[in-house]
Amino acid sequence: MGTEPAPWILHLDMDAFFASVEQLDIPEYRGKALIIGAGKRGVVSTASYEARRFGVHSAMPLFQARRLCPHGIFIPGRMKRYQEKSREVMSILDRFSPLVEQASIDEAYLDLTGLERLCGPVRTIAGTIQRTIRDETGLSCSLGVAPVKFLAKIASDLRKPAGLTILTPEEIPSFLQTLPVGKIPGVGRRTLEILETLGIRAAAEVGRLPPAFWRKRLGKFGDVLYARAQGLDSRPVEPGSAPKSESAENTFPADLNDKEELGVWLLRQAERVGHSLRRRNLAGRTITLKVTFADFSQKTRSRTLRQPTNLTRTIYETARSLLDELSLERPLRLIGLGVSHFGRETRQFALLPAPDEEARKRDAALDAALDALRGRFGTKAVIRGKLFRPGAPAEPRR
Repeated sequence: MGTEPAPWILHLDMDAFFASVEQLDIPEYRGKALIIGAGKRGVVSTASYEARRFGVHSAMPLFQARRLCPHGIFIPGRMKRYQEKSREVMSILDRFSPLVEQASIDEAYLDLTGLERLCGPVRTIAGTIQRTIRDETGLSCSLGVAPVKFLAKIASDLRKPAGLTILTPEEIPSFLQTLPVGKIPGVGRRTLEILETLGIRAAAEVGRLPPAFWRKRLGKFGDVLYARAQGLDSRPVEPGSAPKSESAENTFPADLNDKEELGVWLLRQAERVGHSLRRRNLAGRTITLKVTFADFSQKTRSRTLRQPTNLTRTIYETARSLLDELSLERPLRLIGLGVSHFGRETRQFALLPAPDEEARKRDAALDAALDALRGRFGTKAVIRGKLFRPGAPAEPRR
């Protein structure tokens, strides 16, 4: 019997993807500080590396980006074009491995386990992937290769742009000794504060305390954190994995604290999300409300239903009830809602009564009729009565 091949997972991260596509298509943007983001109150989607030299980065408020880089070129972006280039990249990856998991529009995982016997060392395979993407799409990417997923993702970020980093099993212990614990996926601001209070700075230092301690402090993520600190990650590459959530959010032209007006935004978002779910034959059980205050602090609230739904009214009314329960001590600059937990049972929550079957059928028929009319005549062909009123906000932008 032959020995099992060593596991190798590759993580691909396209370099400044949206900005790079624009610089590829429009020569005048090349070598310039290019920032993708729309409106005075929006955030940066992507910044070219020329803009990053001035401290501009993704998710930064646009007003701050303009202050740091006043000579920058600001454009709204072209999502359809980015999706088109993303499909080109993913089709290339399919040539190299039967196990490709697209994680987002500009990143993916490949399982390279066993391919060394056919294609040579993983460094050779990764280099070939990188060159093929560059030659066929005109875009650069950074790659990380490691025995497990989370380390491959971290490695892909170490030598951007156009970098290639390989972590062998022998290198992992020393790598974890110096890896800032905040680099572990899932460690957010609050978790990092807890870790710093305990004097935990590097990933390997988490192992000083037993799993039971971390489980008590951090819940289920405590087990995940303890495993990651030892370089362990049992998640496989999952080709064609189903989406985990569907959401919509909007930044307002001016801060708002009127719940009736905020409800109009939520209804429009519920229509967008509901339509997308129905189009893909998905339904979810958990509705999440997200708000960002004028000072950029955030709150999220969730509610899990008895049954999965993709009905616009159910999504809206659940999100609206979450909004009504929220104290708006400060105006909001952003509101959003999401639907998750698709197609599987989670813990049973008796938070909302099961919908009346006749009402559910009426809502489903209304949604189907609106979907059909909009599919034939356009998204603005018909609107719900609640949205047709004087003073209602303009059609929200994504």
